[in-house]
Amino acid sequence: MTLDLGRRVAFTIGALLVFRLGTFIPVPGIDGAVLAQLFRSQGGAILDLANMLAGGGVRRLAIFALGLAPYLSAAIIIQLFTITIPRLKALKRHEAGRNRLNDATRILAVVLAAFQAYGIAKALDSIPGLAVEPGAMFRLSVVLTMTGGAVVLMWLSEQITLRGVGNGIALIFALGIVLELPSAVAGALELGRQGFLSFNAMLGLVILAVALTALIVVMELARRRLPLEFSARQIGARTIAGRSQLRFKLNSGGVMPAIFASWLLLVPILISNFVGESSWWNAVARFVGHGQPLFLIAYVLFIVLFTFIYTALIFSPDAAADDLKAYGCAVSGVEPGEATAEHIDGVLSRVTLLGAAYLALVYLVPELLIRYAQVPFYLGGASLLIVVCTVLDLQAQVRGYATIKSGADVR
Repeated sequence: MTLDLGRRVAFTIGALLVFRLGTFIPVPGIDGAVLAQLFRSQGGAILDLANMLAGGGVRRLAIFALGLAPYLSAAIIIQLFTITIPRLKALKRHEAGRNRLNDATRILAVVLAAFQAYGIAKALDSIPGLAVEPGAMFRLSVVLTMTGGAVVLMWLSEQITLRGVGNGIALIFALGIVLELPSAVAGALELGRQGFLSFNAMLGLVILAVALTALIVVMELARRRLPLEFSARQIGARTIAGRSQLRFKLNSGGVMPAIFASWLLLVPILISNFVGESSWWNAVARFVGHGQPLFLIAYVLFIVLFTFIYTALIFSPDAAADDLKAYGCAVSGVEPGEATAEHIDGVLSRVTLLGAAYLALVYLVPELLIRYAQVPFYLGGASLLIVVCTVLDLQAQVRGYATIKSGADVR
């Protein structure tokens, strides 16, 4: 391991330890026993998912209980604005503009975190016995603590991406899932011991988890290749022409479309857990509750939508065609310029559609088992996808650093 890679790994581990510590620090003024009883009575698959992604912070109502939800929500809103507003789209073309968009995302994330924290504080204050000293000061302390925790977590994720190894957001989510997995497995084993889950069902769950993991690995490593031809160039006394490939990842968005879809559907359902039973919001939430047909349909549609949005944000067919033309390169059998852009756009659209369908399948299989077969598939598709993609990304980055170091040593 090189010195630079060692420093990055050490920084990543330290930042993740800070995140883990924050999931055990509760917000002030909360009665832990009443909170535990509330979570048991209000809990469910969607709250369990939120708790797992937050590394147990929701169950303990920790300072990091909001997780990265405000940051992700802000990123989605800003990215959607950059697609629909030409002036914002132009900002992405240069470094200063991208920095302004990043600053706008952070500011919006703080506003959303404060708004969510106030809603939670107000709901907690109305629950008898939960707040040790209910009132305005309790609400203020909860808002400041949870908003501050969300800001710290946002900063940590950015620092991991810049100074560590891997994507900070994905790593934090993956760590939360991995740390909560043992308790989920223990719960499944307890169901088996009590006779609620047969041995064949448990064996089937293991086989399905392995099969889904293999599918994710294969699809994440899959590439669609377009053959490229370089025009002949005169270098000294030699005329050089060559061939190369333009490779498209089948799932360009990685885990982000699934994360975006999860949090987008999680927000209204979380709100419904803190409003009165007679509220119209609660009535609507029952129709789109976790496991309901409308919920599954909405989740699939959001995954497909965010897959296309994320792909459009990170890759532009027009820019790729211009770059190929500038370097004297063309797609085999396709005219340079506009024809190349249209060809690349068509290939990319088909590849993205296939990737979105694969993401939807990975999510739907566990959810259908939970809904219709009454099988407690605790490691759902979104969680499994996050963990596997994060591991593959880490592996690729470590290999990249090792390759760079080896090249430097050879030179």
